[in-house]
Amino acid sequence: MPGPTQPVLLLIAAPSGGGKTTVCQQLLATVPGLSRVVTCTTRPPRPGEQAGVDYHFLAEAEFERRVAAGAFLEHACVYGHRYGTLRAEVLTRLEAERNVLLNVDVQGAASIRALAADVPALRAALVTVFLTPASLDVLAERLARRGQDAPDVVARRLAAAREEIAQWRHFDYLVPSTTMAEDLRRVRSILEAEQLRTSRVNVAPGG
Repeated sequence: MPGPTQPVLLLIAAPSGGGKTTVCQQLLATVPGLSRVVTCTTRPPRPGEQAGVDYHFLAEAEFERRVAAGAFLEHACVYGHRYGTLRAEVLTRLEAERNVLLNVDVQGAASIRALAADVPALRAALVTVFLTPASLDVLAERLARRGQDAPDVVARRLAAAREEIAQWRHFDYLVPSTTMAEDLRRVRSILEAEQLRTSRVNVAPGG
């Protein structure tokens, strides 16, 4: 008889301001057992952010030490600050058969896809989703409404978004963003479908 399914590593990427952080927060609030990996960064905390909850805030020297030690599954420099996903945190959760959620940028997604080709546990678990805004105008409105960045930073984010959106073909799923509720429904549907894949089912001997 079929047994429990193998875990899913659900990777969600989007341009800056594309809505992936909100979708990820709602997934964690509504999907039992879904585990979030906390990203490391060298940028300072924004108002309301907590160390170890929103990010692991690291000094540049400590971040570089971990890079040299091979501690990151992926790492990148984004708008002058460094970000990285700890390899051990992901693999430990997968070994414990827990579904894992990753919120990364397009560059990070590419790095993880490349690494997964050589790491069987990652390759078996990885499912990639690209969340894209309806248009660059919509994205510009979101970034302006968010009010976290200076106008020149917003302009750089929009320029980068043009290049990031062109990478959608490298993902398993494309989710055009509409409303938060609909974005969440679509991504949850993807996760549920992936959990039902026959390739993930553990079959007992003679089953």
